[in-house]
Formats: sequence, C-alpha cells, structure tokens
Amino acid sequence: MPAPGMPRDEAARLEALQALAILDTAPEIAYDDLVRIATGICGTPMGTVSLIDADRQWFKARHGVEGQETPRSVSFCGHAILHPDELLIVPDTHTDPRFRDNPMVTGAPHVRFYAGAPVSVDEGQALGTLCVFDTEPKLLSAFQTDALAALARQVGILLRLRRTARELGLQLREQAWYETELRRYQAELESQNATLSELSQTDPLTRLPNRRAFDQALFNALAMRREGDATLAVAVLDIDHFKTINDRHGHAIGDEVLVALAELLRSTAGSRGVFARYGGEEFVYFHPDCSPDSMRRQCDHLRESIQYMQGPVRVTASIGYAVHEPGEDAAALMARADRALYMAKHGGRNRVMTCAR
Repeated sequence: MPAPGMPRDEAARLEALQALAILDTAPEIAYDDLVRIATGICGTPMGTVSLIDADRQWFKARHGVEGQETPRSVSFCGHAILHPDELLIVPDTHTDPRFRDNPMVTGAPHVRFYAGAPVSVDEGQALGTLCVFDTEPKLLSAFQTDALAALARQVGILLRLRRTARELGLQLREQAWYETELRRYQAELESQNATLSELSQTDPLTRLPNRRAFDQALFNALAMRREGDATLAVAVLDIDHFKTINDRHGHAIGDEVLVALAELLRSTAGSRGVFARYGGEEFVYFHPDCSPDSMRRQCDHLRESIQYMQGPVRVTASIGYAVHEPGEDAAALMARADRALYMAKHGGRNRVMTCAR
C-alpha cells in the first residue's frame, strides 16, 4: 500500500496549518453542518473535515466516523491534498492499487468509495479536505461534485475567518478595520449559505424540489389558508412498473426516464403549483387554488402527457389525488393522496383516482 506523497511546499503548508491554532480544538457547529450537508447531497453515510498534520489526519468535524484521527500514512486525504485544485474521487477502492490494501479498506470502516475536495486557506496550498465516503462503490453526478467543491470552499472561508480573527486579536487594534473585515467575510458566508440552502432542497438528478422542500411548501400553504379560501389539492404520481424498466434496460435508462418526466412536470406546472420528486419513481404535486373538477382534469391531462412522452422508453403513470378538507393537516392530506394512488395502481394502473376523507 503506497503512502501518500508530500506536497512540494510541505514546510510552508504545515506552518500555515499551525498558525490557525485549530488542531485538537473542540467541535464547532459550522463545520459539523457542512459535513452533514455534504453527506446528504452525496448520499453517503460518512464524511469529515480532515486536516493533514505532519504525521496524522485529524478530524475537525465528522459524521458516521469513529475516532478523532488516523495516521497520515493510511489517509485518503493525504493523497487528495497533493492536487489542491482537483477533487480526488475513488469510485471503488478495491480496483485502485493505491487503496485496495489500505487498512481502512480491508478493515473498519471498510471504505469502498471516497471523494475528497481539497480545502485551502491560501490559493494552491491545501491544508486538508472535505470528504465523503461509503461502504459501497458509487459514482457522483456533476451536480454532486460541484456541490462538494462549493462546500469545501465554505470550509476554506471559515478557516480564513478564523485566521483573520486570530491575527486581529494578536496584532491589530483598529476597530474600524476589524469590523470591515468581519462584515466582508460574513457577506461571503451568507452568500455561500444561500447557495447551500438551495442545494439541500433540490433533487440532484431531476433538479426538481426534493421531499424536504415539498413538505415545507405544503406546510406553509396550509398554515396560510383561511376559511373561505379556494380549494387546495395534492396529487401523488408513480411511474408504472419502474423496477422492470431498471431491470430490463439498466439504471442509466431509468435515470433518463426520471429526468424526462421531471422536464415534463416542470413545463406542466402552473405559476402557483409545486412539483417535486418525493423519492424513487414517485413525484408529488400540489395546487393551492384548484377546484376538485379542475384537479381531476389536470391529473388526467398529466397522465395522458406521460403516456405519450418522448424518452428512452415509453412509460405510463398512476396518479392519486386528494382535495383538502377543513381542519386537515398536511400528513392526513398526503395519506389520502397515497391511498388514492394505491387504488389507481391496484385498479389496473395508468389511471387517476381520488380518495374522500
């Protein structure tokens, strides 16, 4: 098992890391949150913010990982920092001669997939990484790799803010300059956080809102309703026999079907309606101003549009919908729409059904 090499500027890199005075400090929620977002977007059970010291890899933040540090000689991140401007992605460690005999692969935590984005405070000098890893081989989409790189930049901003605050505390006494610097970094953080908030509510494959975003939008819509408001309705859509499509044509074709359907839904959504991917082959829709008859017509039109949709394979969909009743919460409304979908699927599929309260 080859140990990671040394960066050409190793002495300066270690000096910059020591100047931060961050090694062996207590956990901080700002770093923990970035790791949780990274693992959520990339769909992995484990992730860390790793800083590479002279002979160890130390975790400033970790998710799903035991222990606070590992030897540098067995670290994946020690390889990642050798190329500060590139992500290191290892789809399957068992086929990579650098890592297949690594004790973190052959033993706990049994790493099969790794992706690490170098974290820099100064350009061209990586002090560590934001990394995610899994016990199963996998590939990341372009959206996920871009998100991981964005999160790593966020870690770099936090480190620069720490360095600035430390230097100010040690050397500077001019309050006006201090406040200007803090406002500038705060603006950077707020800008990054706005981007991250959008990423955390978007399905990476279809770019539709995800379940979290839909649930929040539906909750807000119901919370704002008053007696006498127009009718709100929810529909749940499921692609018929989607497992068969994956088994027969492969998951890549299945993903193409999901993307094509998402485009159709996006073009179909009205100015006030909300479509989202709820999970797997299931999509959801709600309209805050829709009569029962109009919702039925919309669902029938959508079902027919899917039946004749252009894509790698022809598909059909079953749709269940429910119209909001006074006093009903979001969970009860969604449960009725789910029951209607069940009725549609077990009634022959490629049809629309509703379920009364």
